[in-house]
Amino acid sequence: MACSGSAVPEGAEAEVDVTLESVGGAVSVAGFVEAPWTGECRRCLSPASGTVHVQMLEHYTEEGDGSDTYPLTGDELDLGSMIHDTVVLELPQAPLCSAGCRGLCATCGVNLNQESCSCGPVPADPRWAPLGALRLREDSGGEEAAGH
Repeated sequence: MACSGSAVPEGAEAEVDVTLESVGGAVSVAGFVEAPWTGECRRCLSPASGTVHVQMLEHYTEEGDGSDTYPLTGDELDLGSMIHDTVVLELPQAPLCSAGCRGLCATCGVNLNQESCSCGPVPADPRWAPLGALRLREDSGGEEAAGH
């Protein structure tokens, strides 16, 4: 299972704890799914990993379309697509190796979690200066920045 920034490792197993309930010709599936994920940290590019924990409530019907409900065929339920969809939607798109990740130095590229550098602060890009001016006006009065 893959997403833009993370994926469930090949061969990993999801833990599923669900209750099935017959509801007027349909089947309601309620419970939890838990699956491991791995990816690349968005700040330092080191490996990142974690576990998604998802609560779900889905329905299987004979007319299942795969988006609002899943197809119910015969006497068996295939929970595979539902579990896949549920987990993929919860995978982090921009994973972090840790909440306090300091990332890479924008000048020399050193991993700031492992060592420090003497590059100093990165100068501001002059193309962003007009946005900085808006922030200064908003801090000083508010209405001027809103165009009033």
